[in-house]
Amino acid sequence: MQCPLLYRFRVIDKLPEKPSEAATRGTLVHAVLERLFDSPAAERTAPRAKALVPGQWDRLLASKPELAGLFAGDPDGERLAGWLGEAERLVERWFSLEDPTRLEPAEREMFVETELDSGLRLRGVIDRVDVAPTGEVRIVDYKTGKAPRPEYAEGALFQMKFYALVITRLKKVVPRRLQLVYLGSGDVLTYDPVPADLERVEHKLLALWEAIRLATETGEWRPRPTKLCGWCDHQAVCPEFGGTPPVYPLLVRPAGSVEGGQGRMEPVRAEAGPTVALEGP
Repeated sequence: MQCPLLYRFRVIDKLPEKPSEAATRGTLVHAVLERLFDSPAAERTAPRAKALVPGQWDRLLASKPELAGLFAGDPDGERLAGWLGEAERLVERWFSLEDPTRLEPAEREMFVETELDSGLRLRGVIDRVDVAPTGEVRIVDYKTGKAPRPEYAEGALFQMKFYALVITRLKKVVPRRLQLVYLGSGDVLTYDPVPADLERVEHKLLALWEAIRLATETGEWRPRPTKLCGWCDHQAVCPEFGGTPPVYPLLVRPAGSVEGGQGRMEPVRAEAGPTVALEGP
């Protein structure tokens, strides 16, 4: 939805992207909030959570050594110390928004996958799933950035409704609440979905997949310029910046010869089936 050409670069061309300080900090904070629930409720305090930051950073480095390059030009460690300090502040802010001593998540970093009647497979990773004694389900997602302005809130909620659709199909119950926790601004955005919301999401996903299928067959992936272009790693091969995309790696058919609903190519492996995946900090 952000940019069709970016989708092509990431999913079909699989062009590498440099790690960023912001995204990596988000991954670090998510890891800390996940690990905190390993402790007994009474020990889930802000000082303990902040103390987890260095260790989780070491674990992240061990799994992804390339992240060390983020601070390669920081011989005195000042930038790294400031970056870790910001992660600690985000973790500490969470305690003003939720009380972990009163929470016992049913799931953390939950991988979910389901298949729609159309055959389209959906999968993603949910930060936290809470289940009340009465069986009501709440889906929670942490964001390390700031809350969007009201006119852009629907875009943020789409991710949560996606998760709600998957959970509904897996657990046969519509989640009672969707909750976005914005650590960057200290806001909590909630939404209580109804079945009609999830039907609309399913229809939108099917329309998106149809657009992906057609673009895959014709090779026509158009850029969609926005303010986010300034952070894109692929400006050198983007026509909006005077670049030329790499040679398209798939066979194509002219746009006029593609019959609706009869796609023969998908930007995922054939044995996996058509898939829409959603995750991230």
